[in-house]
Amino acid sequence: MLFRITVILLIGLLTSAAYQAFRPPPPKICGTPGGPPVTAPRIKLRDGRHLAYKEHGLPKDVAKHKIVFVHGFTSCRLDPMIVTNLTPEVIEELGVYVVTFDRPGYGESDPDPNRTPKSLALDIEELADGLGLGSRFYVMGKSMGEAYNLQLPQDQWALRVAHHAPWLTYWWNTQKLFPSSGVISRKRETMSRQDIELVSTYGGGHDLKKEATQQGEFESLHRDMMIGFGKWEFDPMDLENPFPNNEGSVHLWQGDDDKKVPVILQRYIAQKLPWIHYHELPGGGHVLHFVPGLIEGVLRALLRGGK
Repeated sequence: MLFRITVILLIGLLTSAAYQAFRPPPPKICGTPGGPPVTAPRIKLRDGRHLAYKEHGLPKDVAKHKIVFVHGFTSCRLDPMIVTNLTPEVIEELGVYVVTFDRPGYGESDPDPNRTPKSLALDIEELADGLGLGSRFYVMGKSMGEAYNLQLPQDQWALRVAHHAPWLTYWWNTQKLFPSSGVISRKRETMSRQDIELVSTYGGGHDLKKEATQQGEFESLHRDMMIGFGKWEFDPMDLENPFPNNEGSVHLWQGDDDKKVPVILQRYIAQKLPWIHYHELPGGGHVLHFVPGLIEGVLRALLRGGK
C-alpha cells in the first residue's frame, strides 16, 4: 500500500511539474497592478481590448496619403522604419501621415488570446475608423515569413512545435535542453552580410525587443509563432486581386540574401499571385529599411499605384 501511495504521489508531482513547465505565465497587462504603465495613446476596440499607436509625419487632416504600418517580429509601434528614413522635405512632398501601432500583446496593446491571421485585419479596420482615416488608406508591413527547409535546424524545430503542438511553444522556447528559436535569440547566422553591415552602421539604437515584450514573450513572440506558422483558416495562395480595376496595388520587396525569410518563398508567392508587383533586391538581406533611399522608393511606388 505504501508503495502504491508513493508511486501515485510521484506521478502527481511529475504531472504538476510538467503542467507548470508547459503553462506560460499570465501576461503583465499594461495599466493593471504589476503591469507596465500606459504611456501611449490607445483606442478601445469592440471586444474591450486596447490598441496603442503612434502618429508620424504630417497631421492627418492635411496629409494627402494616410499609411498604417504593421511592425514585425520583436518590434512595436516605436519602429522607426518609415519616418527616420525619410527627410522632412520628402514627407512634405509626398504628403504622408503614418500611424504605427502595437500588434496585440506587443508594447502597450492588450493581448488577444483569440488572435487569428484574420483578426489583425479587423484590428486595423477599427484603428483606422477610430482615428478617422477615411475610406482610403495604405497598409505597409515588414517581416514574418518562413521558407521552412532553409532555416537553421533549431528554427525548423521551433516551427514544427508551433505548427503541430502549439501548446508546447512556450516550453520549447524557454527550456534549456535544446536550442530554441534562433530568430528570437538573434543568432548571427540569421543575418546576411548586408544585414550585419547595415545594423552596425544604422541600427545600433533601434533594439525594441524590451519594449515589444514588456507584457511577456508568450503573448507577443510565442503567439506570433503559433498564429503565423500554425494552421490557417484560409490558403493565401487562393487570394484574388483586391484591386481588379487598378484602383490600388500590392507590392512585395525582398532581398535575395535574406536569411530570416529566404527569397524562394517570395518568388513562389509572386509566381502564384502574378497581380503582386514583386521587387527583388540583389544582395539584399532582411533589414532592407536601412538601405539608403529604399523606403522613399517603396513609398513612391505604393502611392502612385503602379510598378
